[in-house]
Amino acid sequence: MTVITTQSAPSTVADRFGRPLRDLRISVTDRCNWRCPYCMPAEIFGERYEFMPKPEVLTFEEIERLAGIFVDLGVTKLRITGGEPTVRAELPKLISRLARIRTPEGAETDLTLTTNGFLLAKMAQELKDGGLRRVTVHLDSLDEETFKKMSGRPYGPQKTLEGIEAAARVGLSPVKVNCVVQRGMNDGQLVDMARHFKGTGHILRFIEFMDVGTRNAWNMKQVVPARDIFEQVNAVFPLDPADPKYRGEVAERYLYRDGTGEIGIIASVSKPFCGDCTRARLTTDGRLVTCLFASKGKDLKTPMRSGASDDDLRDIITGVWSKRTDRYSELRAASTDLDGSIKRPRKRIEMYQLGG
Repeated sequence: MTVITTQSAPSTVADRFGRPLRDLRISVTDRCNWRCPYCMPAEIFGERYEFMPKPEVLTFEEIERLAGIFVDLGVTKLRITGGEPTVRAELPKLISRLARIRTPEGAETDLTLTTNGFLLAKMAQELKDGGLRRVTVHLDSLDEETFKKMSGRPYGPQKTLEGIEAAARVGLSPVKVNCVVQRGMNDGQLVDMARHFKGTGHILRFIEFMDVGTRNAWNMKQVVPARDIFEQVNAVFPLDPADPKYRGEVAERYLYRDGTGEIGIIASVSKPFCGDCTRARLTTDGRLVTCLFASKGKDLKTPMRSGASDDDLRDIITGVWSKRTDRYSELRAASTDLDGSIKRPRKRIEMYQLGG
């Protein structure tokens, strides 16, 4: 395998709040084989919905080039997202390309993938062989009917569970399992989720229901706060807090007191972590987005396809990041009505276009 090492010294580019650029999330497709109501509701994204035309989607060569520039600017983690990334044709070939990229010091990047796991079992070995290091799998419920409601599909969680086990078997571990907690849907099943994954080596992470995009009719009353999630699990399986593993880690970590593993709780709503956010996002059509809740992004595809040099693209990225002032989650409370609804802009980039 040919290794691509960036040539310049490590970048110290930081935004207006001193937050460095360290993580890049790359959306490789706006398509998905699920129709989760809080992301791609089936009544909107039906059979006639027109997804992004292929010429507008970044090619593997373009993704590799931009990823290399971001790594040159200080990024150490590349996460592949979607939509659902496993529906992108020949995804393992992209993984192989990205796995060749090294930091200016010659170190490997932390190359990871977020997936709903439905197609993961048959792809896990090929992804591992291509250079993927870890996976995060989305799973909201173990209950058949709840799973169907939250995935928008007429099947249960078995395929996803098989994907999780296949990933662990080939060494894509530790597997992280993300569960979005929505009041009235799956908030009574948290202990069951914890029980299932406790002692397996997988890391279960509960996520507060967030107001991403414009399609999910978000309301504060649907949010189960992190403290309630903790109390539910702790009442059955005692937990102790653990230190974060690195700056910008989004999940608050808790270790089972009996030594059988850990869980995480991502409290984006009740306890925002904007102050340590080091994540940039690259959309399916090549826009640089500096916040999960952004309404627009900076087009990198057009200048790249018009002949811009790597230095030109590096200057664009640096200029955007150095002016970054995003702290949406910290400001959310000021935009929330007394009834719990949020005053959101009419236009906002949807989750399926930029990944989680």
